[in-house]
Amino acid sequence: MPDTSPRIALPIMGPGQRLADTVTLARAAEEAGLDGISAPELSSDPLLHLTVAAGVTERVELMTNILVAFARTPMTLATQARALQDYSGGRVILGLGSQIKAHIERRYSMPWSSPAARMREFVTALRAIWKAWETGDKLDFRGEFYTHTLMTPMFTPPSECPPPPVFVAAVGTKMCETAGAVADGLLVHGFSTERYLREVTVPAIARGAGGTVPVGFEIVDLSFMVTGRTDEEWAASAKVVREQLAFYASTPAYLPVLALHGWEDLGEELHHMSLGRDPDRWVRMGERLPDEVLETFAVVGTPDEVPKKLVARGAGIVGRYSVNALGISDPDLVLHLAHGIQEAVRTA
Repeated sequence: MPDTSPRIALPIMGPGQRLADTVTLARAAEEAGLDGISAPELSSDPLLHLTVAAGVTERVELMTNILVAFARTPMTLATQARALQDYSGGRVILGLGSQIKAHIERRYSMPWSSPAARMREFVTALRAIWKAWETGDKLDFRGEFYTHTLMTPMFTPPSECPPPPVFVAAVGTKMCETAGAVADGLLVHGFSTERYLREVTVPAIARGAGGTVPVGFEIVDLSFMVTGRTDEEWAASAKVVREQLAFYASTPAYLPVLALHGWEDLGEELHHMSLGRDPDRWVRMGERLPDEVLETFAVVGTPDEVPKKLVARGAGIVGRYSVNALGISDPDLVLHLAHGIQEAVRTA
């Protein structure tokens, strides 16, 4: 029987990381026996890093978590993903996110509207393009947001491997329903809680899929972890995670997560603080985040406790763990946590 136990991916890039560092990090993840590596779209393009990683590894899966879909068109991404999927021997997992209106319009200068409906159409268009390349059928995709009706042999790439699975990142119920309707999996945002995942996210996936979560549909955990081997490491980890959670809590789109726990007032307060001009406001917002909120959103404990708590939090739901190393600067500690998650999965 195939192995259906949860899989663990290690991050290979973060803010400001150089493309040249990818070789060492990707090899280290494979040599450590982990299942995959993941790359987010922060200060660089994750497909670039995963292409480099594919060339120096043979086994690990290559996951974007996340790639900003609306910064691209279905055709440009279909072409890039097709090339990487074949180059890697079929190891790609294409994790897509919508980002938010301000970034799409003001950073990428791309259109924004109806994000859940647009994402649904984006994924459907991707699959239509890949199918046309595989079968040779005429490309004839016509939607509300995207139209792809022209393809000639000169621009048709070979299809050596099956298309990559497509996962969608979601927080709100509409995007979760979209994931259930058209995706192969869902990337859980770091600004989530076990209660929100079980009471809101999973039911929304099921609704989108017509009543039940599809067989084989995978949920990917990206929970924050607060830990350290010394008091100084623990304090530094907690500070970084507090500030990141406060940043997310100040975003109106994520208010429903706070509302489930009765913390709407905190979200409104942090949103007001975020609009100020004080350059230290992000630090002060982190200091404002109560311990109860930190411990609800993040998995907090010693390096040996955190993996067990993380796996217990996602028991029966999570199919993949994308290690969230934010606030953990020691690479050896990140590997220790990843191996701890593997062991906790095996013994759960």
